Amino acid sequence: MAAIDVRNLSVGYGQNVLLQNLNFSVNEGEIFVILGGSGCGKSSLLKNLFGLYEPLAGSVLIEGLDITDAHGEDRQKIMTHFGVMYQQGALFGSMNLLENVTLFMEEYTTLEREQMNLLARCKLDLVGLLPYEQYMPSEISGGMQKRAAIARAMALDPKILFLDEPSAGLDPITSADLDRTILDLSQNLGITFVIVSHELASIYSIANRVIMLDKASKGIIAEGDPKVLRDQSADPRVHQFFNRIMSKEAA
Repeated sequence: MAAIDVRNLSVGYGQNVLLQNLNFSVNEGEIFVILGGSGCGKSSLLKNLFGLYEPLAGSVLIEGLDITDAHGEDRQKIMTHFGVMYQQGALFGSMNLLENVTLFMEEYTTLEREQMNLLARCKLDLVGLLPYEQYMPSEISGGMQKRAAIARAMALDPKILFLDEPSAGLDPITSADLDRTILDLSQNLGITFVIVSHELASIYSIANRVIMLDKASKGIIAEGDPKVLRDQSADPRVHQFFNRIMSKEAA
C-alpha cells in the first residue's frame, strides 16, 4: 500500500482551476518532491494533500484512508498519521521550543507533562536542537527555526511529513544542513517526506522521486528521478527547468 494515493485530484479556488485530474502515489519511506514554475499550484496541491484545503474533485488517501471524505473523529485520526512544516516554520513566538513541540501532544494525547517533555526532548535531539529547548523562536536562526518546526511536526510520531519550501530564505550552507537532517530522518526512522521545493541543489541532494507541475497544462508534465529528468528529458520545459536555462523572453 502506498503512503499516499492521489486519485483524479483537481485543485483550485471556486471557478479558478489550478490543477486538474492529477494521479500519483507516494511510496512508503521515500522523499518525494513537488516542483514546478511559479504559480503552478505546488503549495496549493500540498495543502490539498494534508487536508487544509478541500479539492475541487478527486480524493487523497493517506495510508489507505480518504482524508477528503472524512469528518469529525475519523478526520482527526487520519491527521495523526502525518505532520506538517509550513514555509515560514510557523512556530508560536510566545512559546519556547520545548513548549512548541509538546503543544500537539497536549491536544492529542493523555500523557503526563513529564512524559510529554521527555518525548519533546527526543524530537529536538533528532534535529540537533536539544541544547536550545528553552530558547524562544526569536532567539534562534532561520535554519534552526525550520528544524524546530520539523521536530514539532514529528510530535505524534507520524509516518509522513509534509514540508512546504523548507529551504526558502536559507543560505546554501544552512540549506545543506537541513537537507542532511531530512536525509537522516528518512534513513534512520523511515519517515515518508512530501516536499514542495524549487531549490535544485536540494532536490538533487535529497529527492528519490519528483513530479513537475505545469501552469499552462494544469497538470504533471514529468515524474521520476530528478537527475534522470535533468539529463534525459525530451520535454523542453522540463529540460529548461532542471538545467536552469534562461527563457527567450528574459534573454
